[in-house]
Amino acid sequence: MDLRGSLPEDLRDVLPRAELDVEAALAKVRPICEDVRHRGVAAIKELTARFDGVEIASTRVPVGELGRALAELDPRVRAALEESIRRARLVHRDQRRTDVTTEVVPGGTVTERWVPVERVGLYVPGGVAVYPSSVVMNVVPAQEAGVPSLAVSSPAQADFGGLPHPAILAACALLGVDEVYSVGGAQAVAMFAYGTEECRPAAMVTGPGNIWVAAAKRLLKGRIGIDAEAGPTEIAILADDSADPVHVAADLISQAEHDVIAASVLVTDSVELADAVERELKSQVARTRHVERVTQALAGRQSGIVLVRDMDDGLAVVDAYAAEHLEVQTRDARALAARVRNAGAIFVGAYAPVSLGDYMAGSNHVLPTGGCACHSSGLSVQTFLRGIHVVDYDRGALAGAARHVCALADAEDLPAHGAAVRARFDWEIPNP
Repeated sequence: MDLRGSLPEDLRDVLPRAELDVEAALAKVRPICEDVRHRGVAAIKELTARFDGVEIASTRVPVGELGRALAELDPRVRAALEESIRRARLVHRDQRRTDVTTEVVPGGTVTERWVPVERVGLYVPGGVAVYPSSVVMNVVPAQEAGVPSLAVSSPAQADFGGLPHPAILAACALLGVDEVYSVGGAQAVAMFAYGTEECRPAAMVTGPGNIWVAAAKRLLKGRIGIDAEAGPTEIAILADDSADPVHVAADLISQAEHDVIAASVLVTDSVELADAVERELKSQVARTRHVERVTQALAGRQSGIVLVRDMDDGLAVVDAYAAEHLEVQTRDARALAARVRNAGAIFVGAYAPVSLGDYMAGSNHVLPTGGCACHSSGLSVQTFLRGIHVVDYDRGALAGAARHVCALADAEDLPAHGAAVRARFDWEIPNP
């Protein structure tokens, strides 16, 4: 896409983007969620057999299976997960807010208390790929927020006797989570929203998933809190002629291997770099394991190379795109990254690839997609906290505000509001 002339006003609409029709999926998801609501575990078992091709005896994973999965986990993977957890805790622990009390007037204070959600259902996908790292990214911020009750759900796998993938179970064990369910898709979201005989309802559901999970979140939002409607993963790379085409191509491929509808977008002011990256892609794609999946993702309308006049226009393009993951590979990468307004996460320079953020940077990889980074944040400790204002005024402090309350109540034609204040002063509003 050549945008080296003036940028179009509808920039956000013309950029490459995966199509995800969540609205259309709602019609199929609604009866699934209603079935779980009314029939509970029986409905989930039938849905699991239909969608996952496996019969399960119970939706809940026996605790012993978690310990077994951890004991049998590859020691290298265990060490990597433990380090990922350690780094994630360092970052997320510093996100915890403290209560603040403000004295508005003598005798009148407002305190903002930060209270964790009581119970959270954490969803971990298990379709095309397995994501024990998503267990870390969901559980750590919830634990650091102080959520007292956590439950994880991940699809039942026919290859593992109807249990979630062992790496997911092992990650739960490492994190001390012993309430795990072999339930995937929309039925998992419905299980957490409504509860079943085997699972208490939750106040919130978080975690990425496919279109059916996104549709169920949209349908049940309000009954439960959600983090976001996760869409196909995406990477945008803002690069100039100083970028290494080998690095750029490798990073584009790394996101394309997630899914055939994953988006990989390069934004550059260098035709030479664009040509070099295209050559590198041909070479590297041929050598990658998931060649068909990667090829389809890179050839899709959601992926492409966008040519811009200069880095100022490049910034305008990536801000309009609002990528889930944005890499900045330029001469002045740190300064340029500081000017970005819209991105789920920003990766600065040649040595901060998205892969680092996926596993080991300490940042969270559950991020807004589909342009939602222009108004939404990634998963964090704040996701699981609610700010509650505690208003504490004595008689004198209320007296000082009384005539103003009554004036505004009258202006809004809500006289009972003023009467509620007058009742405390024998119906007379005292002078301040």
